[in-house]
Amino acid sequence: MIEFRNVSKTYETGNRALRNITLRIKDGEFVFVVGRSGSGKSTLMKLITRELKATEGSLIVNGKDLNTLRPRDIPRYRRGLGVIFQDFRLLNDRNVYENIAFAQRVIGASAGKIRENVPKILRLTGLSAKYKNMPNQLSGGEQQRVAIARALINQPSVILADEPTGNLDEKNSEEIMNLLYEINAMGTTVIVITHSREIVEASGKRVVVMNKGRIVSDSGKQAAGGEAETVPWEYDYGEGMK
Repeated sequence: MIEFRNVSKTYETGNRALRNITLRIKDGEFVFVVGRSGSGKSTLMKLITRELKATEGSLIVNGKDLNTLRPRDIPRYRRGLGVIFQDFRLLNDRNVYENIAFAQRVIGASAGKIRENVPKILRLTGLSAKYKNMPNQLSGGEQQRVAIARALINQPSVILADEPTGNLDEKNSEEIMNLLYEINAMGTTVIVITHSREIVEASGKRVVVMNKGRIVSDSGKQAAGGEAETVPWEYDYGEGMK
């Protein structure tokens, strides 16, 4: 469970990035977060990863209040998260297998566990035939699969994906989203920031729309009469949402 309770975030510059956010994401949900640049999406994600701390309110993730989390406990907390970026962030001097194994070595997994776990993740992400390839020998879609595999290897309860298809063509974007849906179907909570209206509308998943640091729509909430809120795309000026 991820729960924002009246959360605000003001930077030292005085910029108020989030304004009184209240949001609950249940275990195993798939949620899109959309909104124009500067709407607060990235700040929302950075609060979940505990890169930032809320100025006001409380954020509870898997029973932990992140505002009271001790600095020494942050690395252990982050082991329960998998993070995927638009630019992949692979280690260019290591092959596919080593990129994935690196995430296990960071947490002190044994060599035996690494040999057991990495092939499983390679199969899940369709990379078994590419395990010896270097990142520069892979397509953009394959590189993003490696990034997803690396995010999954430590069995996180939550996957955070920041524009995971932003650098991909339509075919690869569809394949990556299908992989994320498959991961979600296995019980992992998935939160995706995207500017792709096409992906969101085709998914049928929950959509949270942000504007100027506030949540202006949440299709997971039921309006009067029992119907879900519709997504007001006029708040979104990202590429692909015009």
